[in-house]
Amino acid sequence: MSSKVICSKGEYIVKKTLVLLLVAWLAVAGVARAAQLNKVAAVVNGQVITMFDLQKNALPDLARARLNPNDPKQAKAVDAVLHKVLDLMIMDILIAQEAKRLKVSVSPAEVDKEIAKIMQANHLTKEQFEQQLARQKGSVADLRANIEKGLLRQKIMGMEVGRKVVVTPDEIQAYYEAHKDTMYDRSGLHMGVLVYPPNVNAASIATQIKSGALSFEEAARKYSIAPNKDKGGDMGLVEWERLNPEWEARLTKMKPGDVTDVFDLQGRKAQVHLFRPGGGGAQLLTFEQAKPQIDAILRQPKAMERFEDYSAQLRNRAVIDIRL
Repeated sequence: MSSKVICSKGEYIVKKTLVLLLVAWLAVAGVARAAQLNKVAAVVNGQVITMFDLQKNALPDLARARLNPNDPKQAKAVDAVLHKVLDLMIMDILIAQEAKRLKVSVSPAEVDKEIAKIMQANHLTKEQFEQQLARQKGSVADLRANIEKGLLRQKIMGMEVGRKVVVTPDEIQAYYEAHKDTMYDRSGLHMGVLVYPPNVNAASIATQIKSGALSFEEAARKYSIAPNKDKGGDMGLVEWERLNPEWEARLTKMKPGDVTDVFDLQGRKAQVHLFRPGGGGAQLLTFEQAKPQIDAILRQPKAMERFEDYSAQLRNRAVIDIRL
């Protein structure tokens, strides 16, 4: 089972703001906080998760939620984020331990290949990529570790989850009949993205776009904070295979010219405009042509449901001591 993403420079690279937040957190906290960070947050089958590691992993979520870990008024919300991230870290450890039991591993060459994909998707040379990482205080070791964890999860899901998911011919036929007017060739996907700043009324602007009072391109040029705002939000051609499942599910329901309602995108309000679903035009697929695409669409939620069951089994077999 593949992991699909729209690669951005912040996908694997730790953003500078997050690093600064960590530095500020530690600086303000002083000796007392340092002692707290050395405490154990959880023990998973004998493997320790420290408070320092937990808080470091929680920084992206805290930043997106605009939460300050040093603000007593936000303590409850911060604690909720920490518990959520701790749950994910526990799952990562369980999967790594299961991979070891099953003798499944990720080679350095596989990690190198993923890094090459990131550089290609962001049009960066190796030197530019390394400079970007250095500017954002990112660690190559952390980057490689994150990629390795993701690939390991994919392999385990493929072995223990993917092969046990079944999509029947009748399900594929039924989906095609219900959605055949949106089944397009997805190669060469062309879309635009509008990312709203926090100080504007996204819902009001979206209403203007929907009514025709304001075009998507005009709104993107005027309001968007995305790098492609000067192009009216136009992202150019995007590889369908590299889409995040959340984007894929949203776009498969759209026709050329459609604009999504406002949705959350990494803590920001956003909209997507589908210029062309792919294939150089808007040609609908026959049933036979659409079958692989439909299979992938139907397989995704089933795989996630199966993964939840598998995760529960791993947890039930594990000895987990949460001390947070």
